[in-house]
Amino acid sequence: MTPSDIAGYIENLRGRFAELEHLLADPAIYGKPNDLKRISREHRQLANLFENFDRWTRVLRELDENARLSAGEDDPELKALIVADIADLEAEAAKLAAAIQLALLPPDPNDARNIIVEIKPAAGGDESALFAADLFRLYMYYAEKRHWKLEILDQAPSDLGGLKNIAFSLAGEDVYSRMKYESGVHRVQRIPATESGGRIHTSTVTVAVMPEAEAVEIDIKPEELRFDVFRSSGPGGQCVNTTDSAVRVTHIPTGLSVASQQEKSQHRNKEIALRILYARLLEHKQREEAAKQAADKRSQVGTGDRSERIRTYNYPQSRVTDHRFGITLYDLPKLMEGELDLLLDPIITIACEQQLANLGNRPS
Repeated sequence: MTPSDIAGYIENLRGRFAELEHLLADPAIYGKPNDLKRISREHRQLANLFENFDRWTRVLRELDENARLSAGEDDPELKALIVADIADLEAEAAKLAAAIQLALLPPDPNDARNIIVEIKPAAGGDESALFAADLFRLYMYYAEKRHWKLEILDQAPSDLGGLKNIAFSLAGEDVYSRMKYESGVHRVQRIPATESGGRIHTSTVTVAVMPEAEAVEIDIKPEELRFDVFRSSGPGGQCVNTTDSAVRVTHIPTGLSVASQQEKSQHRNKEIALRILYARLLEHKQREEAAKQAADKRSQVGTGDRSERIRTYNYPQSRVTDHRFGITLYDLPKLMEGELDLLLDPIITIACEQQLANLGNRPS
């Protein structure tokens, strides 16, 4: 993308920025939390873009001036200073240009959404359930570091302290845009605590990251939902286990079904089940739409599909490898303590570079 192309894009966006400022000045917007969040996010992103663009244009002017000074300077010492200054300005200009181009990428429509995450053991029995609990702790620590709000929606513990499944929501800044890279199959290689012979065991856990949907976004008729109530099972106290408080909701047209027994209240469990169901239906709808754009889908590295093996955690080597982006780190204990940005920062950089390359390769 040339400087003139970037300048053209920027000028087209200034009108949109003025519209956003007008909307934020209207007191009525503060009675619409979802609209306020979306508009504030876009306003902030454009403000950062304009700041980078203005600095970039100043740097380009300084480069031109220094080039002229260098060409007319005979003093070797002064010329060396100008050349050094040019090198610094060129590095800054390249960094700013990259940031601007990334900001001009088409936004993911889900980036401003909160999310629901589901973690389930796959292959590996008890060890898989234990690693599901480890992954949940990782995401819990990460949410704390990023000041996200985490709410457990449903969970079922295993006998050895693991998790048979857990569903939770995350709310906050950049939740989906970062966590979407966690969707898929996570493989762990380690010696289980229950393994007396010291043999390395391989097991897998599935993670589904779904943008949270508003009920109005999903066109569901009341007759398309079936509700069943049943008695909760497992730990939870006397009240939970002796009343029909658990709820299963089924979307009849798709067959998608969600059960919740997290709370003692049947009404609360119904709310939770519907919340997860709406997220699954939105994910289902968006996957169908993405399938219609097969060419774009094939151009991506990593589809985010929950059936795709995305990562390996090798405990004996303290190694974590992301197979989609070819990234390997040898600081697994630190990552598992919530330092997920060690992996997500390079992943996001590579993903944005690939998206830029794909845009550049498209026929005009």
